Amino acid sequence: MDLRRYGLLAFTVVMLAVPFLPVPDYWITKLNYVGLFGLVALGLVLLTGVGGLTSFGQAAFAGLGAYASAFLAVKMGISPWIGLLAGLGVTVVVALVLGWVTLRMSGHYLPLATICWSLALFYTMGNLDALGKYDGLLGVPAISFFGISLQEERRMYLLIWLVAIASAIAITRLLDSRPGRIMRALDVHRGGGKTMPEAMGASTFRHKLLMFVIAAILASISGWLFAHMQRSVNPSPFGIKFGIEYLFMAVLGGAGHVWGAFTGAALVKLAEDQLQTWLPALLGTSGSYEIIVFGVVLVLVLKFAPDGLWPSIERLLPARRHRAIRADTTEPLPARDKPAAGSVLLEVKDARRTFGGLVAVNGVGFTLRAGEIFGLIGPNGAGKSTTFNLVSGVLPLTSGEVWLRGERVDGKGAREIARRGLSRTFQHVKLVPDMTVLENVALGTYLRTRSGTLAAMLRTDRAEEARALAEAERQLRRVGLGEHLHELAGNLALGPQRLVEIARALASDPALLLLDEPAAGLRHREKQALAEVLRQLKAEGLSLLLVEHDMDFVMNLTDRILVMEFGTPLLEGTPAEIQASEKVRAAYLGTEH
Repeated sequence: MDLRRYGLLAFTVVMLAVPFLPVPDYWITKLNYVGLFGLVALGLVLLTGVGGLTSFGQAAFAGLGAYASAFLAVKMGISPWIGLLAGLGVTVVVALVLGWVTLRMSGHYLPLATICWSLALFYTMGNLDALGKYDGLLGVPAISFFGISLQEERRMYLLIWLVAIASAIAITRLLDSRPGRIMRALDVHRGGGKTMPEAMGASTFRHKLLMFVIAAILASISGWLFAHMQRSVNPSPFGIKFGIEYLFMAVLGGAGHVWGAFTGAALVKLAEDQLQTWLPALLGTSGSYEIIVFGVVLVLVLKFAPDGLWPSIERLLPARRHRAIRADTTEPLPARDKPAAGSVLLEVKDARRTFGGLVAVNGVGFTLRAGEIFGLIGPNGAGKSTTFNLVSGVLPLTSGEVWLRGERVDGKGAREIARRGLSRTFQHVKLVPDMTVLENVALGTYLRTRSGTLAAMLRTDRAEEARALAEAERQLRRVGLGEHLHELAGNLALGPQRLVEIARALASDPALLLLDEPAAGLRHREKQALAEVLRQLKAEGLSLLLVEHDMDFVMNLTDRILVMEFGTPLLEGTPAEIQASEKVRAAYLGTEH
């Protein structure tokens, strides 16, 4: 057990010991609210901090959990524990419907949509006679646990903080897992996005929806605890004001950090109570002046500490100890059957792609056989990268066909094509900079592993996770980066970053590897090292299709080349035939008149 785990154990023991100590009831009450608010903010850490999906509507989900349990308990006399299950059921259904609609939006439309459905749910709660309208429901019973009533705040404290700490541990485990790596690769503001995870075979929409539902569940549990602690519910705590406040807590504490949720909740809740006392006395008049202070603080945090306050606290903690990996003794992941050497692996027939009135690719066709390196070259604007994206499924064809291993794959999308044995790198390196090199490469094992969210939270995925990390280590050593396993990917130079991308692609055990300008931006020695790696991969039986501008690199590496000009094929042949062609010289250098 490393020092961080000892620290977590010590924190848990201290927090759970608080109600048994001579601590004033005032502080017990405040800590109860910190735990409740921290739960909602924890969902926002996952949704906004990790996934980059801004939501102002989490308070409404807390209202669903609170009202569902309160209604069943007050109107029908049903146990709060049944009310918890009912609240979670309602919340999951509503979250799935809202997520299905709103998560397809991007930019400023997504947060605006969350505001809209938050207001809709708030006014629904406030206008239903069955829910008491704006007066709410009174006489909500306290929770009982094996006959022990949790009506006293000190007893309720134990349940709140047991749930809060368990939830934080579960989310921490989730982020350190197969689905968690995909979630961490989604935020475009942290170097992620849709294209790379889809190329690894993962459904980005499904992972976004999963994060949305988990965040809603955490808010719903918080609402359930709140209703039975307060012994009454009304719409006020579940409006847009609280939705904004929860987001403020997450940002202040550190939106990308699990324990930042509770840091932000503690700072906001404790500061709010003090400011509500001090500011009216200081200014000589009453009013919600604390909102002004919070607004100024938020601007300052976004300006000078955009990652929140938790990273500053984390620097004082012992460094994380990385798990030891024994790649030589770990059972390898399942491998796909490889095509026979010389067999037709990829066939592109009369590919055409238009963007409105612009014809980017027209009539391109070629055949790549197993065990060879095939190059696509041409001047800038020749359509090479577009052809590359048509083959890999990033772009759909306007017309034409793409066949992979005897199966037609055009129109299937990047994710489905990846499942059939194609993996790729990108023209502009797509790594997650705040993930380690090892974690970035482990993304490539997604299709070769099966563990899901619940297994990650319960830690039943450890055997498979060890195999995935061992595979990532094998591929990093294969490309010569075995000494950089635990370094942050964002700290590497461009050359090593491109090798990390190649290792990630190899971790998927591809039948065909696509390399989009792998030598771009590299120094001479880095190009030589990369060429040696690619020759070694070919010697091991891997087939490669590459787009490249560096003619020396291409001519000394490929078996056959297709030259493109203005989106059309100009000439296909061996490197020697291409170098001897007058048409190719004219395409690159122009002709004399």
